[in-house]
Amino acid sequence: MIRFDQVSVVYHGASEPVLRDVELTVPEGELCLVVGRTGSGKSTLLGAVNGLVPHFTGGTLHGRVTVDGRDTAHHPPRELADVVGVVGQDPLAGFTTDTVEEELAYAMEQLAVPPEVMRKRVEETLDLLGLAELRHRALHELSGGQQQRVAIGSVLTAHPRVLVLDEPTSALDPTAAEEVLAAVTRLVHDLGVTVLLAEHRLERVVQYADRVVYLPGDGTVRDGLPAEVFRDTAIAPPVVQLGRLAGWRPLPLSVRDARRAAAPLRERLAARPVPPVRSARSPGERVLRAERVVVRHGRQVAVREVSLDLAAGQVVALMGRNGSGKSSLLWALQGSGARQGGTVLVAGKDPKRVPAAEARRLVGLVPQTPTDLLYLDSVDAELAQADRESAPAPDRGARALLDALAPGVPGHLHPRDLSEGQQLALVLAVQLAAAPPVVLLDEPTRGLDYPAKDALIAIVDRLAAEGRAVVVATHDVEFAAAAADRVVVLAEGGSVADGPTPAVITASPVFAPQTAKILAPLPWLTVHQVAAALAEPSPEPKPEADR
Repeated sequence: MIRFDQVSVVYHGASEPVLRDVELTVPEGELCLVVGRTGSGKSTLLGAVNGLVPHFTGGTLHGRVTVDGRDTAHHPPRELADVVGVVGQDPLAGFTTDTVEEELAYAMEQLAVPPEVMRKRVEETLDLLGLAELRHRALHELSGGQQQRVAIGSVLTAHPRVLVLDEPTSALDPTAAEEVLAAVTRLVHDLGVTVLLAEHRLERVVQYADRVVYLPGDGTVRDGLPAEVFRDTAIAPPVVQLGRLAGWRPLPLSVRDARRAAAPLRERLAARPVPPVRSARSPGERVLRAERVVVRHGRQVAVREVSLDLAAGQVVALMGRNGSGKSSLLWALQGSGARQGGTVLVAGKDPKRVPAAEARRLVGLVPQTPTDLLYLDSVDAELAQADRESAPAPDRGARALLDALAPGVPGHLHPRDLSEGQQLALVLAVQLAAAPPVVLLDEPTRGLDYPAKDALIAIVDRLAAEGRAVVVATHDVEFAAAAADRVVVLAEGGSVADGPTPAVITASPVFAPQTAKILAPLPWLTVHQVAAALAEPSPEPKPEADR
């Protein structure tokens, strides 16, 4: 179905090709998982399948890419729309109509499909993806998982034979992600659609893959069966990392397979103390107090009388399904967002009742899209503006903060030319220049690979060690397990759980990380804990008289 024949892609001004002499064949009806570090060429590989590369991205394509027999060099994306459907990371940004039914019909209208055929395909797609009850709903009213299914449906109505998905679960809670992946697997198994899926949260998708295409970052591509490819990749989901550590063969790809192999490992770990997930720290004095906060958007109650205390040196993960009120609560705490009821006090002041410059010195917030806060044309300009607004101490300027968070970011670059991890670090440096005691991060792991998330965990840990209270709104259970001291769960705008991380995330299978599921009932949360325990000498057996 898809063939890359000696394909190389070189962008203008680049010294090395992004893809180099790629040989790849993807048969019909396979779910192919594309993995690699940020910047390794995944987006270029996906874009070459529907002709975006090089027709719209520029650069030079050497070799030949064919999809269902069509050479993409001679067929721009509009001439491949009936064969290849593409769904990007942000479904809402790609919608062109107002309601579910209209969006499903739009692509067919552009392809001049007869009205009677359109009607039939819309009905089929509504049933296939479980959208029938939502047909007349406005797109902006849907949850993230529902929007993602509509985005997939909007390209399926054209009956493409290939579906390209770029980070389809990055913005979704665990339950919504499972819904989307179940719909995708059904397309592969029941309709024979070929799916290319790029995803950083491999723990969600690896068990569904028929094939893995791995980009190590040097321009080359390696593909094969998942268990074979993941034996030595630089990135791997926790279940694979645990399998490597324990020496399991074949490598497990699902929690179910790992649990079947894990009995000897559980026996070894049962006699060992559980190492702390992070360096021990005791919460300091209270730095923020929120009481009975209420946020409404029109008639919709987004936050329902939530009370929250934050202590210095504490990292709190704010979790809950899409639409549960996490972002609304963060903006209400920061002071810029709506708040129709309740009180928020930081150092005795309400961030909503003080000038914006003073509010930044109380609470710093990094939104889901960090670039929303970047408006100047270079990194140096952003850092200088932050210093002018915050007047920090000489050794705590924005550049010093950025170098501590992400060393080596060139000052002359445009902020939008940075990687997602560098953009996040830049916005953090801008916010931290004001030295706020409270730092709020909204979905910071979106688009980050595993090493970048490890770096973010170190950043969050450093902020807590400096005595700041850090709140991270996230759907990433693996990140929450490794970074947070405390977890607060929201549902329908209200707080339904609040407690230490191990107690809260292991109480529900939805929020439990893979390691906890595999080693239950033992209280282990991360692969790093297991590695640290196994590195210690085995405990000496007790003498018979002491037993």
